[in-house]
Amino acid sequence: MLIVLAVLVLLTGARDPILVPEVSQHEVRLRQGFTGTELLLFGAILSPDGTRAARDYDIVVVLKGPTQSIVVREKGKVAGIWINADSTEFRSAPSYYAIATTKPIKDIIDDKTAAIYELGLPWLQLSPIGAIDPKEQQRFAQGLVDLNLRNGLYRQNESAVTVKEQVLYQARIYLPSSVPIGTYTAETFAISKGRVIASASSNVEIRKLGFERAIADFADKQSIFYGLIAVIVSILMGWLAGRLFALV
Repeated sequence: MLIVLAVLVLLTGARDPILVPEVSQHEVRLRQGFTGTELLLFGAILSPDGTRAARDYDIVVVLKGPTQSIVVREKGKVAGIWINADSTEFRSAPSYYAIATTKPIKDIIDDKTAAIYELGLPWLQLSPIGAIDPKEQQRFAQGLVDLNLRNGLYRQNESAVTVKEQVLYQARIYLPSSVPIGTYTAETFAISKGRVIASASSNVEIRKLGFERAIADFADKQSIFYGLIAVIVSILMGWLAGRLFALV
């Protein structure tokens, strides 16, 4: 009986597909005048022996930037003036997040599986710092997602992955000019009957070059001096603008 079970396990495992992912650019260099670019995430779905997969799979592609701690503040109107009111801090918010799928997510997996693998904007695990009411947490999380959607840093493109002849898949994901630097993870998931059958990942490095990189390094390593210089430059620009308007 045990031998039969072992054989069944081996046979079941042998049917699972193998994903071979690739990215059109493993390094994106941000130079002066960078206006954004498009990444092509593609690959193959193969059986363990290297032939075409035995059946159709839904494919989900996720491109995720480095996580960061971020404070979300809510504006409130007091005496006709908008000021910062309530706030909360999230420990692990992705600096960039884009997902593309073959079908709408709700037609591929259930909410529990989506939450486990963070497949979709509603299921990002942002990890709030400190005690917070669940309803408040959800409200602030939605506010953060909406803000990043408007800024082009969060994207959800359902039915944007194409699969040809059960083998080759591809998806195009846009990176805006404001894309943060760092190491990004490109993950591909093969899903069948609501279960994640296989997954694979590769990395994309986004970095600044030239003058922009020097400024970024200086701001990171000498944050106090960078702040002082920024204040001085702002004062000088304000003074210069005042002088120019006085001459007009």
